[in-house]
This record gives sequence, C-alpha cells and structure tokens, in this order.
Amino acid sequence: MSDAHPIRSRRPGLSVGARIIAVVVLAAIGAVSAWLRHDTPGRSAEPRTEFTANNPPVGLPTALTTGQHLHWSNCTSPPTARTGYDCATMKTPLDYRKPDGRTIDVALIRRKATGPNARRIGSLVLNFGGPGVSGVSGLPEFLNEYEPLLDRYDLVSFDPRGVGATIPVRCGKTADDTGYDGADACAEHSGALLPYIGTSHTARDLDLMRYLLGDERLHYFGVSYGTALGAVYAHLYPSHVGRLVLEASVDPTEDLDEKQVSQVKAVQAAFDRFAAHCAARIRHCPTGDGPEEATRRMARLADRLEKKPAPAGAGKNLDADDFAYAVSDHLDLGTDGWAPLAKALTALIDHNDGRPLSKGADDIGSADRAATPRDNSRAALTAITCADSSLRPGFERLDRDEARVKAASPTFGAAWSIGVYLCYDWPFDGERATLQVNADGAAPVLVVGGTGDPTTPYPGARHMARALGDGVGVLLTAEEEGHGTYPQNRCVTETIDHYLRTGRTPAPGTVCRGSMS
Repeated sequence: MSDAHPIRSRRPGLSVGARIIAVVVLAAIGAVSAWLRHDTPGRSAEPRTEFTANNPPVGLPTALTTGQHLHWSNCTSPPTARTGYDCATMKTPLDYRKPDGRTIDVALIRRKATGPNARRIGSLVLNFGGPGVSGVSGLPEFLNEYEPLLDRYDLVSFDPRGVGATIPVRCGKTADDTGYDGADACAEHSGALLPYIGTSHTARDLDLMRYLLGDERLHYFGVSYGTALGAVYAHLYPSHVGRLVLEASVDPTEDLDEKQVSQVKAVQAAFDRFAAHCAARIRHCPTGDGPEEATRRMARLADRLEKKPAPAGAGKNLDADDFAYAVSDHLDLGTDGWAPLAKALTALIDHNDGRPLSKGADDIGSADRAATPRDNSRAALTAITCADSSLRPGFERLDRDEARVKAASPTFGAAWSIGVYLCYDWPFDGERATLQVNADGAAPVLVVGGTGDPTTPYPGARHMARALGDGVGVLLTAEEEGHGTYPQNRCVTETIDHYLRTGRTPAPGTVCRGSMS
C-alpha cells in the first residue's frame, strides 16, 4: 500500500499529498545558513521601490523596514524565467521574537499591472494553497486565472517559509533531494529550521511584504490553505486588512483529525453524486446503476489493487491508495472531471489499465504519486501542518481516530485514515488545536465556499465567515461541484473581481448558481 497522506490542498488545478512523517529535531542552528541561498537577481532596469505606506510593521529594526527596498529584476530560474515577470528577495527575521537576529530571504515574484498608473490600486498578493505550494512557480503557471485583475493590480506571489526557495524543508536522502525519506532525513537536513516554519510566521512575513510593496493595507487572494494564511493575517493585523478574498475556505473551527473526517465525508459525497450522474447519463457506466452499486464495485476494485497493483505506465503501479487519491483528484475538477473519470475507471476495471487514471491525476497536479515531486511540497506540507496543530494523540486516540475516518467513507476511508498519524510524534509543540482568526475591526473579508467542494467542505466557509467576526466575514456561496469556483463559475468570478476593484462586498446571503443548482 502507498503511505501517502490524504490531507489535501489546492492551488488552481493542484492537489498536494504528503508522506507520513515524524521529524526529529536537529538542534544545531548553524544548519540554517545552508538554506538561505536564493538565486542572485540580475541588475535591475528600474529604480528601487518608492514607499507610500504609513503602516510599518511594529517591532522590527529599521534595517528591515525603512532601510530595506525590494530590488526587482528579471527572473533567472526556470520555470519563471519568462518575459514579463520580475523577481526579488525580502529579508525577514528568522525568529520574530529576536527581530535583530538572523535573517532569511523570502523569494518573491511579480507581474506588473497593465492598466493606467492612475487606476492602479496596489499589489494583490496570491497564495495558491498547500501548504507547500510555491508561489514563485505558481504565478506563471496560473496567471491566466487572474490575468483580468492586472488592469488594477500588480500580481505578486512568494514562496512561504519552508517552501521552494525560502528556507526549504528537506527530507530527502541528500540535502539536494526533494524526495521524502522520513524523520531521520528531515532531522539531518532541516531540523534547525522547523521551529520557524508555520502559518503565523508566514503571516508576519506577509505584513512586512505589504509594507515593502508600498501598500498601507494588504490586498490578498488566498485559495484553500491560502485562506488559513489570510485569516491568520487578519487576526494578527486587523487594521492592515485591505481587500481579502478567501476562496475554497478551510474550517477554522476543526482540529486536524476533525478535518480528516469532514474531508473524507465530502469526497465520498462527491463520488456518490458522480456515480448517480454516471448511471443516468453515461452509457456502460463503470460504477453501475447508482451510488450503492458504485461503492460495492469500488470496494472490489480496491481489494484487487491491494493484492496486485495495476500497471500505470512509466514503470509505475497503481495500488489501492493511489487509486483512491486519483479518483479524488478527478472529483476536485467538478463536473469537468466526470467524463474522464468514467473512461479511466472503465479502462482500469475492464482492462487492468491504470494509465488513464494515473495520467489524469498527474495532469491535474497530484503530488501523491510514488514518483518524487520536482519540489519539496510533501515535506513542506507536513512541516507546516504540524507546526500549526497542537494535536499530538496517543496510541489509544490514534486507533479511535483511524476507525472514525474509515467509517466515514467506504470508498476513501482506508486511504485517508493513514493521515491521523501525521503529527502524533512531531518533536515540537504546535501553536494551537484550531486557527485563531477573529479579526474584529478589520475591513470586510470575502469568504467563498462551494456546496460540492470535496476538499474544503462548504461548512468550513460558513464557519470561517462567522469566526472572522460580525461585520468582517462576508460569505459568498457557490452551488458548484469541485474544489474552488474561481474562475470556473462566472457569478463567483464577477463578484470577486468587483470586490477587488471597488471594495464592495455582495449582499449577505448571496448565492451563485452553478452545476449543483
């Protein structure tokens, strides 16, 4: 069986899984310097950033605030070495409790606004999810999703702490290996960094970034895990909140194990809706005459793959866990993924051919495959998740939680249940059981949730809007299948774009019709 971890995340088109790990501390702080390297930018063809912001971060030395300027230059490293993108690095404290101490470099990328300068609102900072997703790689990859916003904003993204070029967590066999080889490898290569990685640290980096970009308030668009980062920022800096979009919102009221149960129930519900559609609309439907028959067929197929994985091309095999994750990846696409999923299941059931299902999941962007990902997303996801969560269950609770997850979904529960072990012996105390996001006094924050989202279930968006505080969280509901609704749903897209351009939120209770209407 695969040991991939099923806590899932999203950037547009991307799901990220992580191997189950427990990282042991490497105490020597001297190891940090090995991770402070970043591509040296070329000479800038433009003057340094001019500052108009009046809200400097509190408690930081002037060398990092008024004395620091972002030097933008052409990006020099693939895949960002493309015309029209600028890169820079921002120095931040490694430890915000010791702001005069060691600094780190945070990697940034920018696409400049195309509209008239007089209409430019500022910078819109994007986080594509994860945790563990590189914004420096993500902005060029997904620019078309956000390109209409360039008429009013510079689009900016970054590699959060532990990710990509920003003190990356390494858990491979060697310091340069992006693979995942367990606790000893994490300890050997990244142990000194782990106390300084997590969402609250990154939120503090965001506030310094806001100031250095020249904005008095942060304008931000976060997707999936990016909603947690945006909400924590609003909690820490309510007076610095500008226009914040939290799309495909996580649930701030759930601890890590509760998220497992909620998520696997939502994936099962999405699969049941696919199975009902397949039975009614697709000839020779591979899942049979409805959800109940689909559950039985999927159980038989999983048993078969558990005993003998199916060939999936390129020397890979598709086992029972890979099968569950690949089906879930297709469900993340909403109704656009249903026809390809039916074809892929037919190939697997009738011909023992795992290639269509595996290739489809790879194309969607899953990092759950057995092959080593090209980035460090698996290691970063685990490090950030466990830094954020104080949950360290003992074996009795682990057994109970594993049974709960399995019982929550006949099709996906077995694969998802492994995730309860993610942080059980993590060597550091996590910050808290659940997110603290109350942001009383902040400007209105737009929270978006899809009623058919299999990865961040819709109740999470309702809970997020409520937890932000009265008059702060504004909920926009999309009656839509799939993980994320921007820009797929026209109503959602127009509402978000209008908010980002004008600052005006939709009326309370606004619902956008979609594939579930």
